[in-house]
This record gives sequence, C-alpha cells and structure tokens, in this order.
Amino acid sequence: MGILLTGQEPANQFGGIIMVVYIVLIVAFVYFFMIRPQKNEQKKKNALLSSLEIGDSVLTTAGFYGIVIDIADDTVIVEFGNNRNCRIPMQKSAIVQIEKAGSAGEDSGN
Repeated sequence: MGILLTGQEPANQFGGIIMVVYIVLIVAFVYFFMIRPQKNEQKKKNALLSSLEIGDSVLTTAGFYGIVIDIADDTVIVEFGNNRNCRIPMQKSAIVQIEKAGSAGEDSGN
C-alpha cells in the first residue's frame, strides 16, 4: 500500500536481463544467418577470380560464354563468338563461373 502512496514502482530485475538476452539472440541470428554466409560467398568469389588464367572459358553475369585472352588488375578482355573477332574488356567481378582450359578437352576424348 505504501508503494501506491509514494508513486514509486517496484524494481523489475528480470525485465532488463530478458531484454539483454533478446538483443543478444537477435544479433547472433543476424550474424549467423545474414553476415557470415555473405562473407563466405565473397571469399569463394575472390578465390575463383584469383584462379583466373588466360585461356580459361568463363560465364559472365549477362549469360555470355567467352575465353579470357588478357588479364589486367581488375579488368579482363574476353573473346566471344565462334569467329573470334568480338573482344570486350570487362570487370573481373562480372565473371560468375570459370572452366579451366585443360578440363574441357580431357573428358570428351573417348
């Protein structure tokens, strides 16, 4: 009854602890389901692009297949088409998939 007369509320000790636990759980969820997988994908993409060599067959983000004929710092020159006269410079980040030059001919030999 004295609490009602003084206007003070009783201290809720567990409310603050529960709030901290919820915040920790939300941060852990965001990290493990959003940030961590994105970092892993970025590592895979960097490893893929670092293994790029002249003569490799590549697939671009636009869906074109071509052969790498020159590599610079962050650009590559890719040759498209059967007549081999279409050479386009593009960023390395536009490459989605790489097939090594020697792997295509080995399987189709028999």
